[in-house]
Amino acid sequence: MSFSDLGLSPDVLRAVEDAGYTVPTPIQEQAIPYVLMGRDVLGCAQTGTGKTASFTLPMIEILAAGRARARMPRSLILEPTRELAAQVANAFDTYGKHHKLEQALLIGGESFSDQERKLDRGVDVLIATPGRMLDLFERGKILLSDVKILVIDEADRMLDMGFIPDVERIVGLLPRIRQTLFFSATMPPEIRRLADAFLMNPKQISVAPPASPATLVTQAMVIVAPEDKREALRRLIRSEDVKNAIIFCNRKRDVDILNRALQKYGLDAAALHGDMPQAKRTETLDRFRNDDIRLLVASDVAARGLDIQGMSHVFNFDVPLHAEDYVHRIGRTGRAGREGRAFTIATPEDGRFVQAIEQLIGKPVPVVPLPGLPSAALSDEPTRRRSRGGARPHRREESAPHDSGERHRPERKPRGGEKKAPAPRHAPVTMEQIAMDIADNVTPLPRRNERLPREAEDDRDGTIGFGDHMPAFLARPGRTARG
Repeated sequence: MSFSDLGLSPDVLRAVEDAGYTVPTPIQEQAIPYVLMGRDVLGCAQTGTGKTASFTLPMIEILAAGRARARMPRSLILEPTRELAAQVANAFDTYGKHHKLEQALLIGGESFSDQERKLDRGVDVLIATPGRMLDLFERGKILLSDVKILVIDEADRMLDMGFIPDVERIVGLLPRIRQTLFFSATMPPEIRRLADAFLMNPKQISVAPPASPATLVTQAMVIVAPEDKREALRRLIRSEDVKNAIIFCNRKRDVDILNRALQKYGLDAAALHGDMPQAKRTETLDRFRNDDIRLLVASDVAARGLDIQGMSHVFNFDVPLHAEDYVHRIGRTGRAGREGRAFTIATPEDGRFVQAIEQLIGKPVPVVPLPGLPSAALSDEPTRRRSRGGARPHRREESAPHDSGERHRPERKPRGGEKKAPAPRHAPVTMEQIAMDIADNVTPLPRRNERLPREAEDDRDGTIGFGDHMPAFLARPGRTARG
């Protein structure tokens, strides 16, 4: 089947041909006809299978007839990260170059005024991250009453990043009569619940088992001691024919540390993580795409949706904590029919994470030795880490009495040699005894409407509570202090 068999217009087909694509992928082949029909679509496909084109191509076809009005976008695409949103915007530029569709990219780290000016002119396609989308809506810069098509892309990543409440709020602001396209690489129960709430009689499309790695990616694992991880990475880079590669770390601070370590050894590397300014992130990605940088040390912000043409390798410097992230990481290579290689550097403490990955993908990851570096074995038990102080807790003696609730201390002998008798302890005082003592020494107050004794009345009329020792300046006028 070719793209011409999917019902696309000649202008769209010409743009696809100019981009170098001739045969649609399975997700494109199945999804595009139903999107053109106006049906809701629930798509589940592994990363790198062409999900972006499966909704951008038919959206261009549908939106070609119509005109946008100021601050009222005709379609909305929600993406979890800035990089994914920018990539979808590039796809619209590529496939819609023969149409006069206006688009706006609403992401954090960019100027509000520039984005507001685009909205004022009117846009056909609004591509946004949930946070910036809600910011501009609350400022009154967006009206969502004219949205006809809603796309929720990488829904499982939205769940991981905590964006689902924002997505639910945005969907509640949209018209009920709309077409919704829902795409996700995995389909956990939470995502299924959202799909049932957002979609109406959707066409379900699944072109690959959920969370399965690409078949063109050769996987391997190296198990070394924690202190040998950097040396193992350097040896893998030198031994492999690395054209370009992404090196994934679990934590943002480790990205910067590893990047500096690689540069120290003369390797051409740069860092990419979520704490970097958006302008710096965009510049780094452009340099990596243009082959100005060979190695990109990144956090999981680069694990979803980034399409780097011809990337040869992926290195997992850290075993991902979530098994699904492993599939997304290695999916950055082996794309568009090209072969790729993915290496994971594990330590003995990563045994349970490796086990979860192998259970998810349904097969073991081959373990390969690294010449000149001692190999290790995975441990099934989680490692017990010491506290930062480094001191181990003292073990209590089995015979130590703890029933009394007192801390047990060993008896010490006095310096004189003889053991002194312990001082007698007073019997504990209960709360009942304390209450009785207070009641014996306190005169009760009179009840309501009960008259005081004459002596008390005199005290009340002439004093404020000091009895016979009241100072003269506190006495009421016409009376004198006693004594």
